[in-house]
Amino acid sequence: MEQTFSTKAYLGMELLRFTTAGSVDDGKSTLIGRLLYDSKSIFEDQLDAVRRASVQKGSEHLNLALFTDGLRAEREQGITIDVAYRYFATPQRKFIIADTPGHIQYTRNMVTGASTANAAIVLIDARNGVIEQTHRHAFLASLLGIPHIIVCINKMDLMDYSQAVYTAILNNFQAFANQVFPDQDMRFIPISALKGDNVVKPSENMPWYNGGTLLHHLETIPISQDHDLVHQRFPVQYVIRPESDEFHDYRGYAGRVAGGFFHPGDKVVVLPSHLESEIASVDTYGKALSEAHPPMSVTLTLKDDLDISRGDMIAGIEDSPQESCDIDAMICWMNPRPMQIQGKYALKHTTRDVRCLIQNIDYVLNISTLEKLTENKTLRMNDIARIRIRTTKPLFFDPYKVNRITGSLILIDEATNETVAAGMIL
Repeated sequence: MEQTFSTKAYLGMELLRFTTAGSVDDGKSTLIGRLLYDSKSIFEDQLDAVRRASVQKGSEHLNLALFTDGLRAEREQGITIDVAYRYFATPQRKFIIADTPGHIQYTRNMVTGASTANAAIVLIDARNGVIEQTHRHAFLASLLGIPHIIVCINKMDLMDYSQAVYTAILNNFQAFANQVFPDQDMRFIPISALKGDNVVKPSENMPWYNGGTLLHHLETIPISQDHDLVHQRFPVQYVIRPESDEFHDYRGYAGRVAGGFFHPGDKVVVLPSHLESEIASVDTYGKALSEAHPPMSVTLTLKDDLDISRGDMIAGIEDSPQESCDIDAMICWMNPRPMQIQGKYALKHTTRDVRCLIQNIDYVLNISTLEKLTENKTLRMNDIARIRIRTTKPLFFDPYKVNRITGSLILIDEATNETVAAGMIL
């Protein structure tokens, strides 16, 4: 890699996670390859391997898709099957890319890759315009609470870089978006992933567009507000008791801040006991902090000696989360075996483990038409549905649209220990 960063500067950089979505052959893998290639984020040995593979496949040019399509079946079929994660950095930010499949039978893969993303790149083939797959991917990105959607209208080189083609697709997509998710932050960019237009470098072929390149948007999208900075949420992961002479009476509660700001002196409540206390200190790596916020991993100490263990939550007194054993959630079913109504599953929510019963399936969502199918009570792999769950112990949660950490859960088959579903609490 030609770009070099000091370790300290790299660790201190802001991290942006983004995912790609689009139909088969829209050019997702090629776009990511172009992004890595033009930003000089590829090692020489990787470049040599892709050059050789491109020649073997009979390509006249460097096959950029091979930088991400790592599975043998992907290379042979020319499609993306599994989620491929790639990492790169520029002087402005660090990035994690989740290259996800476009096929409807791989919906669960897209949900997995997009669940932690700050932004989603939705690709549209300029030759085909907005199609049913485009609606499905955009809706999934919105359903998963991805704050920013970048719509890349690709293969503009095959449409003579026509501004009229770009404008027509933009208007068509916006008409759909205004009906389904009107408040979504969206940006539109005309690109050619194959030729490199507006990916890392501005395009000389589209002087009519001056909205910035894809990399410029990725580097400048404001993501500090993507976390819930209002409601204090701290799921306890581990209780620290050093029992050494230096820290003889130390009792700290380690975890990752899921929401809000925590300061020494803040009044807090501990759930499920509902006992109140005050934060004595906020510690990390042996030093005290004046403040902690998402997504920092810290240790909190309290002024009172309370019985707190993994799975409990420390929250603000004035804005404590909802607490209930009855949960309404949108879930994506990920297992070949259908969901069983009245079936029992293990449930993980933040650091809390409980058992649960599937009470009812309210409706299954037809992702292609967005129709709610109330007659269908069978949930199969890749289906998305609204369900009702009863848990053995209460969960402390917020709606997913408020907090993606305290609003998400997974279901696990206790017999096989397989993750069978990912859910978003309503």
